[in-house]
Amino acid sequence: MKPVLSVTSECVPLIKTGGLADVAGALPGALSPFGWEMRTLLPGYRQVMSRCRKAKSVMDLPDLFGGAVRVLQAKVDGLKLYVLDAPHLFDREGTPYLDPQGRDFPDNPERFAALSWVAARIACEGIGGWTPKVLHGHDWQAGLAAYFARKAGCEVATVFTIHNIAFQGVAPADRIGRLKLDRADFTARGFEYWGQVSTMKAALIWSDRITTVSPTYAAELQTPEFGMGMEGLLRSREADLKGILNGIDTDVWNPATDPEIASYKTAKGKARAKTKLLKEFGLQPTDGPLCAVISRLSHQKGLDVLLEALPALVDRGGQLVLLGSGDAALEAALRNASSHPNVAVHIGYDEGMSHRIMAGADAILVPSRFEPCGLTQLYGLRYGTIPVVAMTGGLADTVINASPMALRSGVATGVQFQPVTAHALASALIRTVELFKDKPTWEALQRNAMRQEVGWEASAAEYAALYEEVARSR
Repeated sequence: MKPVLSVTSECVPLIKTGGLADVAGALPGALSPFGWEMRTLLPGYRQVMSRCRKAKSVMDLPDLFGGAVRVLQAKVDGLKLYVLDAPHLFDREGTPYLDPQGRDFPDNPERFAALSWVAARIACEGIGGWTPKVLHGHDWQAGLAAYFARKAGCEVATVFTIHNIAFQGVAPADRIGRLKLDRADFTARGFEYWGQVSTMKAALIWSDRITTVSPTYAAELQTPEFGMGMEGLLRSREADLKGILNGIDTDVWNPATDPEIASYKTAKGKARAKTKLLKEFGLQPTDGPLCAVISRLSHQKGLDVLLEALPALVDRGGQLVLLGSGDAALEAALRNASSHPNVAVHIGYDEGMSHRIMAGADAILVPSRFEPCGLTQLYGLRYGTIPVVAMTGGLADTVINASPMALRSGVATGVQFQPVTAHALASALIRTVELFKDKPTWEALQRNAMRQEVGWEASAAEYAALYEEVARSR
């Protein structure tokens, strides 16, 4: 087996705030059939340490960013892990990135520079007799891994994946020394970004290959609308940039075996799940579709647009259930919307509830302004819960719009709309209601959706081929 080190700030089943964790947790198992052994380096948050009680120490560092550090080796649910046990950096209340008041930890730059620094040391020197051929960093939190490896003079092949370019790992320039960076690289051709340090930019410059999580997002990133200031740099590296679509864990998201729901292999089973979901959310049955949102509540996700368009759904007998948390103003607006008898909102996150919603809803709404890949619509396809999505990023790549031609050809799997405006979304919701009331057409959409290949097999093969190529080039 050829060794590859994955460096990530979150990973299912240990710690999750978003889709990055799902990808980091699924990719090692998906790569194994292609001859790659992926081990994952992860920060030692409290939640992670509680799952690694039998871990053994394989590296000791007396002082890294202000305190003693160990690297622990562990195995959890089949994942081979290295855990950065640094209590002064990671043993604290809150999320991986935010304190209990929802503010960024002020030392986030140092916390994740430490993760990248240890990743580079493992890549250059090996650990416990294991040395990776490829170092694969994910998002800004691992953005300095390739930089540190190159500055150390080692020849490990490096890959960097952009999961969301909106988060760029920016820090004040006065922290260059504290972050173990070379001031000589603080230039327009280095990690300097509008007078500050950007770990995302460092990754885009020093990594051998760059991937992102869908082909359409790879193209979008090279435009001013989506590139977030990095579009010029990404255009200059177009030959090294590749979009590889995410997959989902089809064992975890499997309507036939999902422990959160009664198994449904037929339309009757889906109907039972819907009845239970309506009861759970206190809604009365109607003759319209039960639509769902499972999302972080943010401007990116377009939920302000959904609030404007919502009358187009509920005035036609449709219903909405929503699970999510995030922006306080959006939370308040959604709570207010739930005063309507056909709208129910649960602020927070509950993994089991997300499965029950996906099982019982008729349609899943993803009105994102931009969406690098999106996993929610893939879960919807898997469960026969028809995706209604903005035509952007991975949403455009994974959902086939129910146009007249696609319906006649028997390939449609969902409803797409553009641009992300209240009018366009309202039209898509009206279209969804019309399709739902045409039962033969709706059932055909469901069958098409559930036939789609949404697992990791094809994407893992692309990653394996990329690793082979980049390792040879080194």
